[in-house]
Amino acid sequence: MVFVPTFKFVINDPEKRKSYQLEIDQSMALGLIGKSIGEEFNGDIIGLPGYTLKITGGTDRDGFPMHPKVKGPGRKKVLLTSPPCFHPRLKGERRRKTVRGNTISEAIAQINVKIVKKGEKPIEELVPIKQKEKKEEKPKEEKRVEEKTEEKGGEEIKKEA
Repeated sequence: MVFVPTFKFVINDPEKRKSYQLEIDQSMALGLIGKSIGEEFNGDIIGLPGYTLKITGGTDRDGFPMHPKVKGPGRKKVLLTSPPCFHPRLKGERRRKTVRGNTISEAIAQINVKIVKKGEKPIEELVPIKQKEKKEEKPKEEKRVEEKTEEKGGEEIKKEA
């Protein structure tokens, strides 16, 4: 099995105040590598024709967030005093944290973008929405039998009718 690296896009629609997720192979989105936080790009790259999107942030494959003031694609330990990447609890609090630079590279796993200009089709039609799968519920009798078995330390007290 061949592992194909992907970018996970979190697309924010500021008008509707909703976010949509979209996964795309890195080979399809090569035009984004080298772009920085704050830059705008054409949505055709990720399959959203007519849309203009602005990069607002992201994280790398190990979960380190991108910071807009750190230049380049690498990781750095920086002393932070305010958001993003650090929210101080006390006045004057500072913390040294590892962050990723503001440039998109192959190591980035998630890219956060917001819609600047909408296309002709609504985004709901272009982005597949994942529905939450409902768990199969057991009949009430089976639930009661399981609860009683747990109370008695694993002994089965199922009565035959």
